[in-house]
Amino acid sequence: MAARKAKKLMQGNESCFEGAIYAGCRFYAGYPITPSTEIAEGLSRRLPQIGGKFIQMEDEIASIAAVVGASLAGLKSMTATSGPGFSLKQEGLGYACMAEVPCVIVNVMRGGPSTGYPTGPSQSDVMQAKWGTHGDHPVVALTPAYVQEIFSETVRAFNIAEKYRTPVIILYDEIVGHMREPIIIPEPGELEVIDREKPTCPPEDYLPYDRRLEVPPLAAFGEGYRFHVTGLNHKDDGFPTNDSKTIEEGVKRLIRKIDNNRESIWKNDGYYLDDAEVVVFAYGSTARSARRSVRMAREKGIKAGLFRPLTIWPFPDKALKEAVKKARGVIVPEMNLGQIVLEVERNCPGMAVTGIHRVDGEPINPKQILDAIEKYR
Repeated sequence: MAARKAKKLMQGNESCFEGAIYAGCRFYAGYPITPSTEIAEGLSRRLPQIGGKFIQMEDEIASIAAVVGASLAGLKSMTATSGPGFSLKQEGLGYACMAEVPCVIVNVMRGGPSTGYPTGPSQSDVMQAKWGTHGDHPVVALTPAYVQEIFSETVRAFNIAEKYRTPVIILYDEIVGHMREPIIIPEPGELEVIDREKPTCPPEDYLPYDRRLEVPPLAAFGEGYRFHVTGLNHKDDGFPTNDSKTIEEGVKRLIRKIDNNRESIWKNDGYYLDDAEVVVFAYGSTARSARRSVRMAREKGIKAGLFRPLTIWPFPDKALKEAVKKARGVIVPEMNLGQIVLEVERNCPGMAVTGIHRVDGEPINPKQILDAIEKYR
């Protein structure tokens, strides 16, 4: 009989930094901000123990810049923040998208706008994750709902970032970030860990932004490959260009490398969806309440189901359409005044879509969702 693995009682933010280390993260730059500070505190202890580097920067703008630089030097890199800091990181995030620099940005969401409610939960940064930086750019954002899941989704975030040379955002809220649950730390090798592809050509032949390839290999500075990195539209060699054809092809490739791989990036969880006549679409901590409300509805004889995206961007349109095939309506609870509900409406034309919204710093509870479900009795 195989030995049972030991469980550890761990906070969501602790699970995040342990997942980052498991994935091979060896550089963190950040600035303390509630409710994500435990990630920085944990990595300030853990990274030096394993030869990694931790640096507290003077602000969030410097933090994302340091992360981009460290990644270009060959280290798997991350930062963590909350809403106000995420706002400050947007220009650096856009730079990382354009320069195709793999990195992970954790946003533990709290109430807003501005300083808002630092110690209360929110889910109001979902559209900011999609559109926060300007221009057409690739976006991958993951939405774990459980402490164990934060660990595995952090590993997955690094894998996606390294595989597709792109920033990846992890979005969860204060509730999950500060919740403690027993989790199992996987053994080395138990979860897949992906490293970036390195060039095999001679340095003089290296094209860091080769448009012929979906994801060009990425050399690390200091390994003999000298190349230009810029936030400007650039040629295959990285130097700026004003050629309209080259600009268009470059931007389209940025989008295409994510769009063409949506099926492998998507991850969703379904609960009682086979015969669901009303589907609850919920993510993050709100999905925990939704799962309970679906069970309560089933006990009352109502055929309710839960569709829970772990990948919120790119939006799981194909899986959602499959989940609601037999449904008469969709309920979207979220701790904001209506963000992802608009995306659900767009992908469920002609179907009744009801939003449940709360912005008072308290979670949406199962009864609120059950009350909406019971209207479909």
